[in-house]
Amino acid sequence: MIRTRLTLTLAAALLSAMAIAPVRAQDKQPITIGFGMGLTGGLAAAGKSALLAMQIWQEDVNAKGGLMGRPVKLIYYDDQSNPATVPALYTKLLDVDKVDFIVSGYGTNLIAPAMPVAIQHDRMFFGLFGLAVNTEFHYPKYFSMLPAGPDPKHSFSEPFFKIALAANPKPKKLALLAEDSEFPKNASEGIRDIAKKEGLEIVYDKTYPPGTPDFTPIVHAIQATNPEMVFVASYPPGSAGMLRAATESGLKTRFFGGGMVGLQYTPFKLQFGPKLNGIVDYDWWIPAPTMQFSGILDFLKKYQAKAGEAGVDPLGWYLPPFAYAYLQVLGDAVEATKTLDNAKIADYMHKTEFKTIVGDISFGPDGEWTKPRVLEVQWQGIKGNSLDDFKDTKSEAILTPDDYKTGAVQEPYDGAQ
Repeated sequence: MIRTRLTLTLAAALLSAMAIAPVRAQDKQPITIGFGMGLTGGLAAAGKSALLAMQIWQEDVNAKGGLMGRPVKLIYYDDQSNPATVPALYTKLLDVDKVDFIVSGYGTNLIAPAMPVAIQHDRMFFGLFGLAVNTEFHYPKYFSMLPAGPDPKHSFSEPFFKIALAANPKPKKLALLAEDSEFPKNASEGIRDIAKKEGLEIVYDKTYPPGTPDFTPIVHAIQATNPEMVFVASYPPGSAGMLRAATESGLKTRFFGGGMVGLQYTPFKLQFGPKLNGIVDYDWWIPAPTMQFSGILDFLKKYQAKAGEAGVDPLGWYLPPFAYAYLQVLGDAVEATKTLDNAKIADYMHKTEFKTIVGDISFGPDGEWTKPRVLEVQWQGIKGNSLDDFKDTKSEAILTPDDYKTGAVQEPYDGAQ
């Protein structure tokens, strides 16, 4: 009798375990986050560093038990820094890989072509460094990891003009050069509005095609207009070409820079060294004493320990902290809501302030940061081309905002120096 009862008890336990086992296995299926990233092409230097930061976040989260008790898995493809690859890539992520969430690769040009795919699938989409991508769509499930604030077309360039127009005498002539692609076009619209408001004369307003090999004729044409301010909206290849031509041709103006993407990357700094001196450009974060938010230095220690083997930016100040932070926000939202429902998570993100390694963030109606935090910086006093010349943030003075200011502007800019 006892053996019979014991046998029945064991059988019942076995059946119960068999019934529960599939549920537990299902619960442990990974939560998947899909994205494209420029791992080759013109944006690869940034894309690879962003990917490393995202992998560090994945390691950190999984070491703590994942999200909702499930591991997190990143599913990604090389978008080749080419906008034409993006729609098919995101369609595959959603229809074939069936990822739980999609986030973007790096940059406006690669985010914009993914937006229609996200909208058609009614999925939340988190952009990494996209300028004013949602201005036309007004898609409520889009969010932006970019400190440009609710009016990004204007707030991106306003700090450059704040610095320049405070000079005595006040500059009156502006030259504007922009790459013929999404981000520079968006930036240029804001710049023209500011110029009109401030009564500035735009003496040069041209675009150049991506892949332009030689900027020397452009620099000569700009110099011929004798501008006091030269604002360049460019991606890394164009920024390098423009800076090279400006120094070789000896461009002279009072303020030069503004929207040159790439000069913030350590490999660019090592390449150009003292040629950066005098450029006034935007940035998002440097480890100045005024910007050491909770957790960011710990992240950078992990990143820098892996950067050499990964062959990426050895310092990682520019993009990696934000690549970590946008997954940090997404992960916190999943944990708080205990759901993978994109609509519920998007609703929660619109109502919540998030604490991240790049500071406290809240999102407005179009998914932009509710408060802008665009840094305007100037490279000063650089002597050489070694990593030691750039580890000290004294070589990169924050001119504005006042809350983070570490130095004062120096003018004029002389490319022949």
